[in-house]
Amino acid sequence: MKGEKKVKKNKEITRIISIENAKIVFRNFSGKPGRYNPDGYRNFSVLLDEVIASELEADGWNVRYLTPKDPEDARQAYLQVAVKYTNFPPKVVVISGTGKSVLEEENISILDWAEIENVDLIIRPYNWEMNEKSGVKAYLKSIYVTLIEDEFAKKYRDVPDSARSSIDEEPPF
Repeated sequence: MKGEKKVKKNKEITRIISIENAKIVFRNFSGKPGRYNPDGYRNFSVLLDEVIASELEADGWNVRYLTPKDPEDARQAYLQVAVKYTNFPPKVVVISGTGKSVLEEENISILDWAEIENVDLIIRPYNWEMNEKSGVKAYLKSIYVTLIEDEFAKKYRDVPDSARSSIDEEPPF
């Protein structure tokens, strides 16, 4: 028809991204509002190497770059990853010296300040289209976070928690 605009639709991206030994930055698992973050929006960013960054950019993912402090340094690519519990809640597992624990929406905020040794994660795509624009948004599918344990945590790992046992017991009256 005359005067109709043709919208070129991007190909549907279904590629799941798995990253071992990932480096995550700009952690906001609590969803605290800030200069660049609306209230309740849980997210973090994962640093990408140049090869993966260019592949993802070509597929329509929203890859961004940190401005280097030294103009001679290469730019660092990163991908912001949303953490949503509405339709497809992510699996969040924390590994420590005492084993592994699954975190839920109520306690995932502990990752904002945790000392992290290693991160393995899986990111799923969401293909979006709006106002003649389209792209791919990154959502967390699963993440395994290994925490750094200090020397005293290791030393006292096997000492029973007397306060926990008194909470778990029935009151004497």
